[in-house]
Amino acid sequence: MFLGTYEPKLDDKGRLILPAKYRAELQGGLVMTRGQEHCLYIFPMAEFESMLERLNQAPMTSKEARTYKRVFLSGANDQIPDKQGRVTIPVALREYAGLQRDVAVIGSGNHVEVWDLESWNTFLDASESEFADREEELIPGVF
Repeated sequence: MFLGTYEPKLDDKGRLILPAKYRAELQGGLVMTRGQEHCLYIFPMAEFESMLERLNQAPMTSKEARTYKRVFLSGANDQIPDKQGRVTIPVALREYAGLQRDVAVIGSGNHVEVWDLESWNTFLDASESEFADREEELIPGVF
């Protein structure tokens, strides 16, 4: 399970040092791809394969499902972190997420998200009051 927020920096080659707490779960392989709100998602390989199985169950006749699958998978990049726990974020994904040097790496349960630090702080500022003020169940039986 991925939890917490970290603020590493990308190096000049676009490499990210994964937080130490995440490395064991990602060392066997990972997939990074476009996420919503212009962040990147990083999944352990097994989790990505499970998600792909669910995506493949969507009807091919659904335009929305085809579009989502195309955008999601066309940006996907599989990697194995190096011995220092680094992964290289491809240029196209860095551009999609607006990543420069300062990034936020956040745990989102079954995956990791990588955000431009300023974008993350803006998103968090805009979302925290909505989170705190929620009065109705968002996920039935859970929250």
